[in-house]
Amino acid sequence: MSSFKTTMIGYVGYRGREGQISFLLHRITGLGTALFLTIHILDTSLVYFFPQLYSHAIDVYRTTAFGIGEIALVFSVLFHGVNGLRVAYVDLIAPKLWTIPKSRSSVRWTLAVTLILWLPAAGIMLYNILRHNYGLFGG
Repeated sequence: MSSFKTTMIGYVGYRGREGQISFLLHRITGLGTALFLTIHILDTSLVYFFPQLYSHAIDVYRTTAFGIGEIALVFSVLFHGVNGLRVAYVDLIAPKLWTIPKSRSSVRWTLAVTLILWLPAAGIMLYNILRHNYGLFGG
């Protein structure tokens, strides 16, 4: 337990700016994506074993809270993927380009690319939530 405490204190106490934010977001988005994948595998198995329970699970997934969670999931998948490509590029192809200013700039670019990819998807998903759950926009 003390190593967990030391790790958490290190995460919170270190002030590495963009590098630390990128590291933490990469970890959090990876865990979020893995959690979703686990839930998805479990609920899909319900189709075979408990079809009525699967129907209920689908009804729960259509709620606003799960819709907002899906929007966060899309951000998680996109950021984790784009940041993973950035890390792989720097580690495998261009390790000589790793400097603190370039690293900070690449983290900003990673976030910008993620937001450019995510915002249209989030807008469409939010539109569908408002249309199907609240009857807005002729729903």
